[in-house]
Amino acid sequence: MHLDPVHIWAAMPTAVAAVVVVLLMQALRSLAAVIDRMLMLFLSTQKNKAFAAEVTPKLESGDFEGARGLASKASGSHLASTIYLGIRTFLDRRAEGKAVPAALQLSARALGRQREQTSAALNKGMNILASTGSTAPFVGLLGTVLGILFAFQQIAQPGSGGIATIGAAIGEARVVTGRGRVVAIPTVLVFNYLSNRIALYEAGLENAGMELIDRLETKLGHG
Repeated sequence: MHLDPVHIWAAMPTAVAAVVVVLLMQALRSLAAVIDRMLMLFLSTQKNKAFAAEVTPKLESGDFEGARGLASKASGSHLASTIYLGIRTFLDRRAEGKAVPAALQLSARALGRQREQTSAALNKGMNILASTGSTAPFVGLLGTVLGILFAFQQIAQPGSGGIATIGAAIGEARVVTGRGRVVAIPTVLVFNYLSNRIALYEAGLENAGMELIDRLETKLGHG
């Protein structure tokens, strides 16, 4: 049995080679999704930290108009979007004559709807990782089965030399199963890591929204 990748690729039946190409495509799509989510989390976290440092003094002093102005100018920060929506909804409802409890409740509902949209955006591409992690081993196994079937077809051919001749072909076919696991295992590990990071990020945004509602109630609850 030759373990040289070039030799194995050259000796592969067309169907098995197609399975390997599918595994390669899954790996590349998963890698692209990982890079995209990691970059998004890094940049968004940095923007949130910068905005938080700028807006915190205004929130603590009760300058909600000023905080809303800062949030409206911040770009690419989920925290800024949360602060802006919460304050805008509250102030708009108060301007319409709503009582403070009603305005706070409407603001909380608006933030809840926004969280659902943000969660969908944050988890973009995660389905690719989930699908790859769950299907890659079976795709690899399919390639192995096809390779073994091809090997047994060789046995039936006159002058094939019997099972000793096609033993190497069977061994090489099993390599495809290993490739499926090589794709699946790191994908599952990275999926779990990113899922945890995104969940923590979402929890941070939810806490920020709740703290904003508390500040609005504390500072303006007398109205």
